[in-house]
Amino acid sequence: MNTADFYFTGDLSAFLPRRNSGQAVQLSFAEHQTVKHLIESLGVPHVEIGLVLANGGPVEAGYRPKNGDQIEVRPAPSGCPVEPRFLLDNHLGRLAAYLRMLGFDSLYENDYQDDQLAAVLLDDARILLSRDRRLLMRKVVHYGYCVRSLKPLEQLEEVVRRFDLAGRIQPFRRCLRCNGPLEPVDKAAVLDRLEPLTKRYYEEFVICPACDQIYWKGSHYERMESVISRLLHKRWRPVRGK
Repeated sequence: MNTADFYFTGDLSAFLPRRNSGQAVQLSFAEHQTVKHLIESLGVPHVEIGLVLANGGPVEAGYRPKNGDQIEVRPAPSGCPVEPRFLLDNHLGRLAAYLRMLGFDSLYENDYQDDQLAAVLLDDARILLSRDRRLLMRKVVHYGYCVRSLKPLEQLEEVVRRFDLAGRIQPFRRCLRCNGPLEPVDKAAVLDRLEPLTKRYYEEFVICPACDQIYWKGSHYERMESVISRLLHKRWRPVRGK
C-alpha cells in the first residue's frame, strides 16, 4: 500500500482530529484515489481547500498521489469567486437574517433537508453556508464555507471576512423575513397597520412586496446600524495559506 504525508496550513488543522492538529498526517491509499478524496477522508471539505502542492509543485484536485509524496494543503483564500448569493442550512437562521440585513441575497428555510439544498444548488450557483462538513463535501457544492462559531454575530464576521464582503454591504435592502427586495411605501398606504406610537414618530417606511412586511427606522434599526458600523470599521486580516 502506498503512503503520503499531508500537511495542513492556516486554519485547516481545526478540521483534523486533535491528535493530528499541527503535524503531518500520513495516509495509506490505493492508486485510483485522488488528493481531493484523501483530503476529504480527513474531514476537510473541498470548499475549504485552496492551493494544493505535491512535493512543492501545485496540483489539481484530481491528482493521484504517488508513494512518498509530501502534500501541502492550504486554505481557500478570502474573496468571493461568484456573486455573493447564499444558501444556508436550517441551523443558520439568525445568520441568514444578518446577511439579509447587509443586503445579501440569502435563501433560508427552517425545514430545509440536505437533498433539498442540493437540488437548489443544481439550478442556482449559490454559496452554501453550513456547519455540516459532510453536506459541504457533496459534489454538487461548488462554493461553500463551513461556519465555525455557534454565535450568530461571530458567524456573520466569519462570512464577511471569508468572502471579503465589507465593501459590498448595502444595508436594509432585503426583507429579514423572506429575503425579498424592499421598496419604499407611502405612510398613508400603511397607516391602518401601524401602532399609535409608530404613526406618531415615524414618517419613512419600506415594504416587502413578497410577504407584505413593513419596516421603519425604530430601535431595531438602530441596533442593526451598530452591527453594520462595527463590520465596516473592523480591520480585516486576509485569509492566507500559511
